[in-house]
Amino acid sequence: MDARWWAVVVLAAFPSLGAGGETPEGPPESWTQLWFFRFLVNAAGYASFMVPGYLLVQYFRRKNYLETGRGLCFPLVKACVFGNEPKASDEVPLAPRTEAAETTPMWQALKLLFCATGLQVSYLTWGVLQERVMTRSYGATATSPGERFTDSQFLVLMNRVLALIVAGLSCVLCKQPRHGAPMYRYSFASLSNVLSSWCQYEALKFVSFPTQVLAKASKVIPVMLMGKLVSRRSYEHWEYLTATLISIGVSMFLLSSGPEPRSSPATTLSGLILLAVGSLLEQGALLEGTRFMGRHSEFAAHALLLSICSACGQLFIFYTIGQFGAAVFTIIMTLRQAFAILLSCLLYGHTVTVVGGLGVAVVFAALLLRVYARGRLKQRGKKAVPVESPVQKV
Repeated sequence: MDARWWAVVVLAAFPSLGAGGETPEGPPESWTQLWFFRFLVNAAGYASFMVPGYLLVQYFRRKNYLETGRGLCFPLVKACVFGNEPKASDEVPLAPRTEAAETTPMWQALKLLFCATGLQVSYLTWGVLQERVMTRSYGATATSPGERFTDSQFLVLMNRVLALIVAGLSCVLCKQPRHGAPMYRYSFASLSNVLSSWCQYEALKFVSFPTQVLAKASKVIPVMLMGKLVSRRSYEHWEYLTATLISIGVSMFLLSSGPEPRSSPATTLSGLILLAVGSLLEQGALLEGTRFMGRHSEFAAHALLLSICSACGQLFIFYTIGQFGAAVFTIIMTLRQAFAILLSCLLYGHTVTVVGGLGVAVVFAALLLRVYARGRLKQRGKKAVPVESPVQKV
């Protein structure tokens, strides 16, 4: 899960910081509608199948089911619990990946343009629709204010269903490498992905989209803090410099934003906490979400397009990293975050002062500086590796 405690600390220290644009309504009247209560309900929902699943995995491993198991369920249990990982003696070293014959600088540039365009279009559209769905009303008329969609888990469900369909089509149409790891290990990444998605949607009830994006961009600070305190890691001077610049930039943005109507310290802090923690399955989400979709066809179109963009964006992520590496991908996504803030301000009327704009620029400049510094260090490390001369056989 992403760590975003720095933004929580800033909001706790300066509770009057606003978010810009149309802000969510005040805290819900019923305590059962509080996000923390729903978080506990979601936690209980996940625990209802995560705990039995963990116990089953331990049971099959303890009984050595891989050697003694038989029957119709054996292939399923083997794939989920044990996988098809080769033994150490059977492992064959992977051959270095060879570039295709048609790989030329022009072809590489076209592929990079394709990846960058796909990522930008997918996630910028996803961000705009995300804010539209969670912060604006549907069915508003001259006599009625309309109603807002409030069920974050329904959107998460739609995202995952579309992602499953797109992933299935990708597996059918494209040749996939052999997956040897047991299936239960994928559940950790899946759980983290679901948690962060729920938190992103839920946080928009309390903070604006630019604040959300900036909070996620500053996650390097708590990561470094926990690495220093827990893992006793040491960091380079440039890492401390960029973390300081990010801190200054976030503070400039938050301190320059005035208080918004209908917002409160509790709602603002709640939104940032949701960006730092996870949520689990929300009970009873499907029926009410389906009814809302039936009442508002515009919402149905927005939710469907949002889910498609999210699923296609995942494919662009994997392809970009596979073709160009994590550094290029990080640069593209950092620029995407900056474009997302600009687009949100233009479409939804969020006000950003000159100081706040400078703060945003400082944050993203520091993030790009981190990418550049890491790239230089990797290149320096490669040059420092001594090349062994061939040994002549006698």
